[in-house]
This record gives sequence, C-alpha cells and structure tokens, in this order.
Amino acid sequence: MTDAPGPDRLWTLADRRGMPRRRFLQLLAAGGATAVLAACGADTSGDDASDAGAPPTERSGWFKDTGPFIVHSDGKSLEARLENMQGLVTPVPLFFVRNNSVSVDVDVDGWRLVVEGDAVTDRVELSYDAIRQLPSRAFISYLECAGNQRAMFDRVQGRPAEGTQWGTGGVGNGEWTGVALRDVLELAGIRDDAASVLLVGLDKESPEEGFRRALPVEKAMHPDTLLAYALNGKPLTRDHGYPLRAVIPGWVGASNIKWLGRIVVSSEKHWTRNNTTSYVLIGDEYAPEGEALGQPVTTQTVKSALALPWPAELAPGRQRLQGFAHSPDGPVTRVEWSDDSGRTWREASVLEPQFRYSWVRFELVWEASVGEHTIMTRATDSAGATQPETVPFNRKGYLFNQPVPHPIRVE
Repeated sequence: MTDAPGPDRLWTLADRRGMPRRRFLQLLAAGGATAVLAACGADTSGDDASDAGAPPTERSGWFKDTGPFIVHSDGKSLEARLENMQGLVTPVPLFFVRNNSVSVDVDVDGWRLVVEGDAVTDRVELSYDAIRQLPSRAFISYLECAGNQRAMFDRVQGRPAEGTQWGTGGVGNGEWTGVALRDVLELAGIRDDAASVLLVGLDKESPEEGFRRALPVEKAMHPDTLLAYALNGKPLTRDHGYPLRAVIPGWVGASNIKWLGRIVVSSEKHWTRNNTTSYVLIGDEYAPEGEALGQPVTTQTVKSALALPWPAELAPGRQRLQGFAHSPDGPVTRVEWSDDSGRTWREASVLEPQFRYSWVRFELVWEASVGEHTIMTRATDSAGATQPETVPFNRKGYLFNQPVPHPIRVE
C-alpha cells in the first residue's frame, strides 16, 4: 500500500469537494488522512486515493460528483452536508439531489415545451430559445424535499416513517433565473375556466412515466411561480433539471418538476399518484381529501438546523456554531437555541441579508464542556409561525419540523 496523501494534496481534494478549511483541519486533527478522505467520499480501501472524486459513471444515476454528499441507498438521493456550506447561496456542486429515476440527459436542440389541455385556446410548443426570449425573472429561494428530516420521526419520536431517511440536508438555497409560468400559459391562451395546471417531466423511468405534480391555477399564475433555466447565474446542470424546471417558492420539492416537457391545463382538478397516494399526509391526524388517502402536501414548514455533522464532535471551550433556517411564509426573523432539552431558550443572531424566499443563516456562541450534549434550535418567521414542540406522525414522514436535538460530543 502506498503512503497516505500529504496535507497539501488532501486539502486540494477537500477544497474541490467544497469543504471549509476549518472543517478540514478538524478532521485532519481528529482522524488524519483517513478521516478527511472518508468525509470527501473517497475510497480508502485501495492502494491509492488519487482517483477519488473521478466523474461518476452513467450507471451511477447522477452526472455530478457524489463525493460531497451522503449517498442514500435508494440510488436517487444525494443529501447535502450542511457543515460544508458557509454562504447564503448553495454552490451547485453542493446542492442536494432528489430524483425519482436516474438524471435525464436532454438534447436541447430537439427539446420542446408543450402546453395543452381543455382550458387553453391553443396548443403551443416552445423551443429553448423561445423560452429564453421571454421576459426573465430572478430571485433567491430555498428548495427543500418534502421528506427532509424524515429520519427524525424515528430518532426523536421513535416512530420510523416510510421512505428515504433524510437527515437535515435535503435542502439548498439558490438564485433561480427563468420566466414566469403565467407568461407561458398566457401564450397558450389560458381560459377563465382553468382550474388545474399539471407539470410533467421527461424522466420516463419515474412513476407515471414522467414525474408530475398539479398546481391550482391561482398558484400557477402567481408571478413568482417560475420556469427556471439557470441556477446561480449559469444554465441548469443535468442533475438539476436542464434545460427547464419549475421553481415554486415555499412549496415542497416534488412540485418543482425537473426536465419539464409538458404542461396540461385543465378545467377540472388533476388527481395523480403524486397527490393521492404519494406526497400525501396519511395518519390519524389527517382526514382524506378528494381522491387522496390523506391531505396532499403543498407548502413547506418553518424549520431550522445546525450546520454540523450528525453526530458532531467538538473541542471544549467557546464554540461559534452556525446554521440555516427557512419558512414558506417569509424570511425567518428569529432563531432560538437550547442546550437543556428546551427548558430554557436563548436567542441566536440572525445574519443578513434576508430575502423573501431565501433561507437565513444564524449563529450562536456556546461554551462547550467535556461530555455528551444536545443543542436544539427553533425558528420563527415574519408571519409569526414557530416550530412546534411536536409534529403529528404521518406514514410517509413528510414535513417534520419540531426542534431537533442535535447530538454533540465534546472531548
């Protein structure tokens, strides 16, 4: 076996993965090269780590480097590590991925967006260039999987829910650029009797041979319901929906259809798999609605999380801890924290800038003593909504947002 990579080489690898310098030094001190390589997603079992971070194969299901992520066993989910994020906007290489099949490689030259249905006067087909010629909009918005923090139903409540066991990293914050969906619908002559707008993706290996979600017409016509073609100032990557995707601020990630290929406008409400049996709150606290087994999931919930590994290991002494908080009803204006299981709460500092649809960063100063600890955070948004003490269980584990007791070992 060859010698382990030296510090300079290790830092080059870690920096390429988006790892903060402070995190790199902590890992190096705690576990040497092996700990750094493991955090980078490198294979430490072979003779040489020089190939760590090689581009994923087509059969991996993703085009991006999976090294910075927690790769879930479902083969469709790359969970972000919040401890690797420092700025307001999430870099694309660190932005989480949730698919319902492998990522799609679309030939943009032959791609067309089709708009049709009984509630438009004309069926239209729009090329990528035609979309780009429409008036553009841009804003910063967080995007979050409906099942983010699903694992906490088991870890906190002791009741495991179905589905991929996301921790806190099924969320990212990006600058999205595109066109208003309503502008496209108006090109097709949306009618006054329109009730439902169905967005259909080109991921044919997904359920229903194209993942889809329906929007009420009022939401579809909102000026900030976007058909995005750029993320963080550059064209979407293939894992994030190139050439076009929906971005619906504050709504669960499943509504933000990637690889968009078809829009169906109907005078009646659409009922599909994804609002009848999936992306539905099913449980004793949720009465069935329409054709659904429970209450269809639409908007997200106010939520916060520390930007630390799970569990975290820290040195004793004063620690400045950071995290992220977000809400569908406006920016988070207050974050509190507790290190005594919620008996007492202290206020964290909410950092600028704050934007309507963006998450916010917060930080707190904690005097860490040797031993096992937990720190909880709770957020309150501009509308006054606060994270609840507990969340009713639902079978598929959506929308968990009670304060999470984050385990921390200090030694």
